[in-house]
Amino acid sequence: MGPDPQYVGKLHSNSDKGDGSVKYILTGEGAGTIFIIDDTTGDIHSTKSLDREQKTHYVLHAQAIDRRTNKPLEPESEFIIKVQDINDNAPKFTDGPYIVTVPEMSDMGVIRTALHNMDREAREHYSVVIQAKDMAGQVGGLSGSTTVNITLTDVNDNPPRFPQKHYQLYVPESAQVGSAVGKIKANDADTGSNADMTYSIINGDGVGIFSISTDKETREGILSLKKPLNYEKKKSYTLNIEGANTHLDFRFSHLGPFKDSTMLKIIVGDVDEPPLFSMPSYVMEVYENAKIGTVVGTVLAQDPDSANSLVRYFIDYNAEDDRFFNIDANTGTIKTTKVLDREETPWYNITVAASENDNPSLLSHVTVVIRVLDVNDNPPKLAREYDIVVCENSKPGQVIHTISATDKDDFANGQRFNFFLDEHLSINPNFTLKDNEDNTASILTRRRRFSRTIQDVYYLPIMISDGGIPSLSSSSTLTIRVCACERDGRVRTCRAEALLSSAGLSTGALIAILLCVVILLAIVVLFITLRRSKKEPLIISEEDVRENVVTYDDEGGGEEDTEAFDITALRNPSAAEELKHRRDIRPEVKLTPRHQTFSTLESIDVQEFIKQRLAEADLDPSVPPYDSLQTYAYEGQRSEAGSISSLDSATTQSDQDYQYLGDWGPEFKKLAELYGEIESERTT
Repeated sequence: MGPDPQYVGKLHSNSDKGDGSVKYILTGEGAGTIFIIDDTTGDIHSTKSLDREQKTHYVLHAQAIDRRTNKPLEPESEFIIKVQDINDNAPKFTDGPYIVTVPEMSDMGVIRTALHNMDREAREHYSVVIQAKDMAGQVGGLSGSTTVNITLTDVNDNPPRFPQKHYQLYVPESAQVGSAVGKIKANDADTGSNADMTYSIINGDGVGIFSISTDKETREGILSLKKPLNYEKKKSYTLNIEGANTHLDFRFSHLGPFKDSTMLKIIVGDVDEPPLFSMPSYVMEVYENAKIGTVVGTVLAQDPDSANSLVRYFIDYNAEDDRFFNIDANTGTIKTTKVLDREETPWYNITVAASENDNPSLLSHVTVVIRVLDVNDNPPKLAREYDIVVCENSKPGQVIHTISATDKDDFANGQRFNFFLDEHLSINPNFTLKDNEDNTASILTRRRRFSRTIQDVYYLPIMISDGGIPSLSSSSTLTIRVCACERDGRVRTCRAEALLSSAGLSTGALIAILLCVVILLAIVVLFITLRRSKKEPLIISEEDVRENVVTYDDEGGGEEDTEAFDITALRNPSAAEELKHRRDIRPEVKLTPRHQTFSTLESIDVQEFIKQRLAEADLDPSVPPYDSLQTYAYEGQRSEAGSISSLDSATTQSDQDYQYLGDWGPEFKKLAELYGEIESERTT
């Protein structure tokens, strides 16, 4: 310690006579830096302070040499310098300050509690300073200190408690089922899982109406609605709610019970509710073809509030809906507005709305399904068009085809058909009809063999009736073709060539007939061509009288040609009231046809006849040219500004300044000069 070098030791060789001829050399750890040697005397000193805790010893080598010859006088020797320890380091706590958690109410540990049953809820954190001394605490020893922060951890030693024993909650009757209507919370002095609790409804008249659940995050009881409320039936409910800890510590069961209860009174609020229909939906029936105004049914809705306001009804139609029904706004009676057809639309779905007179914004809706009942209004008809063939070699009583019918009416009126022949016609000698009584009928032959050469097509009128009330019937005609068939009944041919062949015409005869037809057509075409090639005379004969009247004195429509202006105000009122027709639009007025007897036409001469037809043509607005009357000389009536005519402006005194006409451009140059001269004459 201190600024001066510290003497460590001395080297000495037996060859040293004390005359300075021996030189001492020091090498090794710290030589020349920490340790220095006097090369003449051999004294070793320490130039720096040594720290044993950093390095406990140093290994050095010493040698004595002849100063004149630099030859070693003795072999090199090794020696060790040990650093002795002194009490220069005070005790230290390596990990301080310390943080320790101790369960409350604990009585064991290296650091013991000085108080019995320490309560975390009273005080949670403590700080303890601990000191350590060396040398067993003797005088001169060093010491160190550290801080121990002690936190008391929580145990479940506190039950939950409701702040109040009575609560009151307001819930409107319009609250939706399943929605949360209120919250309630019990306090617990513990923390963490020791404060977890569950809520339950233990009794009360609202047990079936309300339910309660626990919010794990906020530890609140969430009260929900299980059934709808009705202020008019019950105005309040009472619930007893209990909150209990979920994690119990039996060491502290003597501090229990770890639960608490409170009473909750729920007040039901009155809300103006929309009308309530007597049924969730309605199904009604009406017969098709019923008269307009037929009653279909009635819906009923009432105001559920105590005020019992009057209810008005209306049908909620979309803009594109075809309206077949209407409803009485006061009674709710639904009637038809059109004749219904079940075959076109068998069902109708409409929505009826009801509102209170006092509050029309409150609406209730109900679905009304209207079924259209069937009336037997469609006669039966054949299911399809039948192609019936009879073979030439058929036998009497042979079934050649089976037919069926359809009916648009429903099962009750349209699925039982009767087939029969018209009784008013004579008995058909060729075919007959048999009703199979299964909605089908068979066509049978009544004689043997048919010949296509004699008759190739037969027509059989039949009647079909349904089983409805009243019964409807229709008539149809079956077409039966005669064809050549094989022995097994297969049709061989029904073509016309076969008929000609059977009549005795050969192939050569048919070709000759076709050639004659082609020659006749060629002659006709040639004759028409020659007629068209003749030149017609350019001069019209005197007998050719043509009435072509062309009018060229039309001056045009004036302002009528521009649709951007309405000149009605410029017309004479008396002339505007008359019916006028434009030339460019064909009038929609149709004249009544003229009927004149032949005797009348013979009684007049040609000149009088032409004048009469000319007058009729002039008065006929339905044929061109169309008359168009335009009046431009009328300026209007009752004008506050008076006349706007400038015909006499040169002779009247006017204060109007016409200098601005010069700014209107070259188009108004002449007008500006004229009015400029008038102004100059007035000033002179």
